[in-house]
Amino acid sequence: MKFGAIIIGDEILSGKRQDKHLAKAITTMSERGIELSWAQYLGDDPGLIAATLRRTFAGEDVVFSFGGIGATPDDHTRQSAAAAAGVALKLHPDAEAEIRDRFRDDPKGVTPQRLMMGEFPEGSAIIPNPYNRIPGFSFRNHHFLPGFPEMAWPMLAWVLNNHYADAAAVPPVEAAIIVREAGESQLIELMNECVRAYPQLKVFSLPRVTPERFIELGVRGNAAQVAEAIAMLQSGVSGLGFPWVPAPA
Repeated sequence: MKFGAIIIGDEILSGKRQDKHLAKAITTMSERGIELSWAQYLGDDPGLIAATLRRTFAGEDVVFSFGGIGATPDDHTRQSAAAAAGVALKLHPDAEAEIRDRFRDDPKGVTPQRLMMGEFPEGSAIIPNPYNRIPGFSFRNHHFLPGFPEMAWPMLAWVLNNHYADAAAVPPVEAAIIVREAGESQLIELMNECVRAYPQLKVFSLPRVTPERFIELGVRGNAAQVAEAIAMLQSGVSGLGFPWVPAPA
């Protein structure tokens, strides 16, 4: 099972606001032994959002979408999700109940604009919002959350706890060495040998040029194989005549 994230908003792409959802999603998932496989940023473009969701709906990945589920003219996620799925956008009865109860004592009452926030693609289930009771929604293996962190983050945790508690795998481990005096091209064949020997691991090379020049060379994956693979890299680097030290934990 793979997990992805879609983060929506012109304000992020323009630099007006800095995204915090990606880092939080990574942390929240890793606390549960889940890794994020991919992430994508989108502007407030209904056609682009619909096209992206049409593609991800056709796959098997679990997707969390942040932003654009409100009722203002720049919010397009609910409508785009319905268009991508080829279903109608309808007021969800559970969302309606939450919204009516939320604004029961509000002088403005339950306006049509407020009820619009509960219109989701037909077949959706609501995601409770502990902050202000305006729910998000789940459709198939996609989960749509508000752009506000104080709302989205507890809702993300709720979905993970209630729908993916059994999705956690054994957390991967990582081991690396700091290689000096070597160019990255001089380590490529050694890295290819490691990939061939341990195809289930991820082998990585991270060059650094300041404040000093070195390469962080390492592997990530199953603990037992990581121990064997890093030993292979250590031996190989020594055989090539380059000095190395273990990378800081």
